[in-house]
Amino acid sequence: MSRLTLSLIAAIAIASPTLLAAQQPAAPASISAAPQGPYHIVDHWKIGGDGGWDYPVADPTAHRLYIAHGTEVDVVDTNTGKSIGTIPNLHGVHSIALDTAGKFGYITDGGANAVVAFDRSTLAVTATIPAGTGPDDILFEPVTQTVWSFNGRSHDVSVIDPKSNSVVATISLPGKPEFPATDGQGTVFDNIEDKSEIVRIDARSKAITATWPAGCDSPSGLAIDVAGHHLFAACDGKKASVIDSTTGKLLANPTIGDGPDAAGYSDAHSLAFIPSRDGILSVIDAAAPGYPTIESLTTQAGARTMTYDSATDRVYLITAELGPRPDPTPQNPRPRPPVIPGTFTVIVVGR
Repeated sequence: MSRLTLSLIAAIAIASPTLLAAQQPAAPASISAAPQGPYHIVDHWKIGGDGGWDYPVADPTAHRLYIAHGTEVDVVDTNTGKSIGTIPNLHGVHSIALDTAGKFGYITDGGANAVVAFDRSTLAVTATIPAGTGPDDILFEPVTQTVWSFNGRSHDVSVIDPKSNSVVATISLPGKPEFPATDGQGTVFDNIEDKSEIVRIDARSKAITATWPAGCDSPSGLAIDVAGHHLFAACDGKKASVIDSTTGKLLANPTIGDGPDAAGYSDAHSLAFIPSRDGILSVIDAAAPGYPTIESLTTQAGARTMTYDSATDRVYLITAELGPRPDPTPQNPRPRPPVIPGTFTVIVVGR
């Protein structure tokens, strides 16, 4: 569906909700108020296995999906949904970054306080690089050709030279880092979750150049619209923020689902995607006045991490079936429900 069509639908909805409702299929009562849009679930890929998960990343050129899954990385062929292989024997995987040459990938192994490098053609581990404490999110910065590990417990960034597989700089952060984003031109942005801030970092000087209010509480996922100079931060309280990436100005607070942990962006369609724990994928129109949420797609509970595949215009969400949540204890006041073995799944969303 074109953006013009979406704009016409939005205009009709405002002018005549009755007319629009007559042209649309009835929605289930539980989501009857949710905006409808062009994306829908097109497939489920059952991966199986045990344990929790964190972030996936798509490689559009190689048609691969890399998934942080417990103590391994699962690698899936996005043409078929079939497994290509795994990178096993890790200690708690959180995220994966891919270099621009198509040769190597980098894994944050949180349980080992390390970044693990691997050969993308063979999936063989090539190096284990000590990082900060609790490495979580990671990115490959293309201008400096460096790997950035955002360390959740030591509140810093380990900048790694992939030629020597060694840390060449450590950047202190003002709080707990969450998801980063880069403009591809030498600037890195990162959410500071516990301070509800966003920092801007110069990749060349490796220095923080600005600290801005995130515009919403506990930002986790972060996506960037480079051409439009927008940042999209996923926050608690069923809100996202749209931030001007040049000035830090808050532009809007679109409504999203509850409990997000990721974000993605389509340059071709000027759309931001934010999934949430309650099983809602929110689609935000970055080209429309006010940056509205134009779709709230029901997916599956727990599907709060994602990656966007620009080659196919598909969103890949990760989840599994969950058992009853344990009772809170003083040692674990917010326990997570257990994963039912064998139910680990990729949800494929497309047009």
